[in-house]
Amino acid sequence: MDHLEHFLSEQRNLVTRRWFFRDCGVGLGAIALGSLLGNGNASAATDGAVRDPLLPKVPHHVPKAKNVIYLFMAGAPSHLDLFDYKPQLTKFDGTLPPPELIKDYRAAFIEPSSKLLGPKFKFAKHGKSGAELSELLPHLSKQADDIAIVRSMHTDAFNHAPAQIFMNTGSVQFGRPSFGAWTNYGLGCESQELPAYVVFSSGSKGTSGGASNWGCGFLPSVYQGVLFRSQGDPILYLSNPKGVDGRIQRDTLDTVARLNRRHLDFVGDPEIATRINSFEMAYRMQSSAPELMDISKESPETLKMYGAEPGKSSFANNCLLARRLVERGVRFVQLFHEAWDQHGNLTKELAKNCRDTEQASAALVEDLKRRGLLDETIVIWGGEFGRTPMVQGGGNDGRDHHPNAFTMWLAGGGIQPGITLGETDEFGFNAVSDRVHVHDLHATLLHLLGFDHTKLTYRFQGRDFRLTDVHGELVQKLLA
Repeated sequence: MDHLEHFLSEQRNLVTRRWFFRDCGVGLGAIALGSLLGNGNASAATDGAVRDPLLPKVPHHVPKAKNVIYLFMAGAPSHLDLFDYKPQLTKFDGTLPPPELIKDYRAAFIEPSSKLLGPKFKFAKHGKSGAELSELLPHLSKQADDIAIVRSMHTDAFNHAPAQIFMNTGSVQFGRPSFGAWTNYGLGCESQELPAYVVFSSGSKGTSGGASNWGCGFLPSVYQGVLFRSQGDPILYLSNPKGVDGRIQRDTLDTVARLNRRHLDFVGDPEIATRINSFEMAYRMQSSAPELMDISKESPETLKMYGAEPGKSSFANNCLLARRLVERGVRFVQLFHEAWDQHGNLTKELAKNCRDTEQASAALVEDLKRRGLLDETIVIWGGEFGRTPMVQGGGNDGRDHHPNAFTMWLAGGGIQPGITLGETDEFGFNAVSDRVHVHDLHATLLHLLGFDHTKLTYRFQGRDFRLTDVHGELVQKLLA
């Protein structure tokens, strides 16, 4: 305590007008948030942000959804082999694309004049909606009337890291808050026992964009995603070491918390509030996390539906854990599966990826629906861009990166079920009707969560930033 008093005394001597404007601007974020929320909630939001930045907050309008589960298929699945059947590609397989189609086109690796490559798998129509899906999607086909398929997505980036970051943060540059961070900044969290934003990673490697895909950028770090392991302790060193019992731990945490609160009262830095919150969250998770992670308590029917196996790390287990997390009040869960970059060996690898993920993705929608959670939970499935209609390499079994057109599907939380929105040209090269840009998707998802995307902002370095930057239009046809 003597050292702390000495430190605080030195800090008081440094308090100047210049110091205040230089260092305290970010400390006013709680006040800005309170003002943003309005409707008489400013003082409560500001006071709550000091005590707990993740207390539930009031959005701009009544939301359709309150939770998000984002199944991010990193590496970019081939829309042409899964969702967007093009008979003309089969007809002209092995021929050169029309010159007008590839004029001024910039590819990542291939020559734009590479030969066309027809779809590798059969397609059929499913459900009352008549959604046309690949034979690689037998389980999702049964959920065709519960999902919305968007065939007209397009993006600004054609390499993995910038495209993944763009899809998750609205910018190709590092340092911007992720969609999940913006969601928690605006809504807070209903769980006091678990993080507000939980991330799982599976597949053959980690994401190309790294932790920036779930980072907080310039927002206070309390809003960033927390990476969980799907077996054992979800976070390393969550369990106490030998010799540290509950009383010693609680006394230590209380002492550290008192020191941090004194420092917070003095300098007002929200990162100190994050530190306090993190210590307490870790303490509570020591009792809540083991129960969460024990999927063996799920019914045999549920485990079979997902294809989940207790004690095994898999995408299927992660999907089941995602449902368990939203049941417990976690606001945003994101599953990254980095395995979809098929420049070659497309037929074999695409089939494997679908075996690893498709059953569990469909089961998640069905399980949420059975439990009455789908209406309040948005499920998103998709990657960072699509794949070219032209072949890569000298063989006939690979596709390059393609930003001009790709497919995503969504379900629940105010999404219109059983529709297929937009279309591409006869070769699946360009989105040509009901085009949906990444910014448009973000604007629509924020709307479903209760926000006007132009007003959910955070002031940083002299300007108001938002997830959609200065772009984004609501996709009205996606709204139920």
